[in-house]
Amino acid sequence: MVTNSYKTIWISDLHLGSTQCQADVLLDFLRYNDSEKLYLVGDIIDFWSLSKKMYWPRDHNTVIQKILRKARHGTQVLYIPGNHDENVRDYDNYVFGDITVKNFDIHITADGKKLLIVHGDEYDTIARYHKWVAKLGSKGYDMLIEINRYLRIIRRFLGIQSQFSLAAFIKFKVKNIVQFISDYEESIVSRLKKDDLDGVVCGHIHHAEIKEIDGFLYLNTGDFVESCTAIVEQSNGTLELIKWRKIQSETAYNTLEANS
Repeated sequence: MVTNSYKTIWISDLHLGSTQCQADVLLDFLRYNDSEKLYLVGDIIDFWSLSKKMYWPRDHNTVIQKILRKARHGTQVLYIPGNHDENVRDYDNYVFGDITVKNFDIHITADGKKLLIVHGDEYDTIARYHKWVAKLGSKGYDMLIEINRYLRIIRRFLGIQSQFSLAAFIKFKVKNIVQFISDYEESIVSRLKKDDLDGVVCGHIHHAEIKEIDGFLYLNTGDFVESCTAIVEQSNGTLELIKWRKIQSETAYNTLEANS
């Protein structure tokens, strides 16, 4: 398959170091997608999971090596830490192996849009002020993802290739969670639209989205746990949300939305 070339790629919520991470799909994405700039928008390494159980399979290490190789070969890689890797925030503006750590960044698109790049937990009142609630919720979410991991194996054995996420299914069946997503989106926009910005790119809630709220552009990268999604910028500044999937060792992707 031909490698796709973009001006910018944003990915987040990889959760390396946890059983949640779909490292095989992530590696496939990194292999077939290049960019001038690559943003890692938080929860890249899941130190919460690693503090409970050491889990670091070979393909997780290969992901790190692949990103480092991109940085060495000219891709500008910026790491914006999240709440699961918040200890990295102590190294704001440090450079590690050609990867620059920044607690936030401002990105100007090719067509002049000014976007704040931030993980997004800073705008989540539960994550910020009630960490014990967030960690309790994280345990329940981890359990759903672990069940879903076995479901993927069974579906693959049965020859069912579509990506199904039990966590995502339940997420959209529970009214309070749907309301939380909506409240989060509106909260982050209401707090930022007064600034000199055209939009925000974030992650954190594992719900990929591109939309305008009150004339302010809201972009969420999603994750490589449930949906395997990314935001990309074309050379003309067009922003797209793509979902990446593997089909019997061949790779395909679907463009979900575009905002020009």
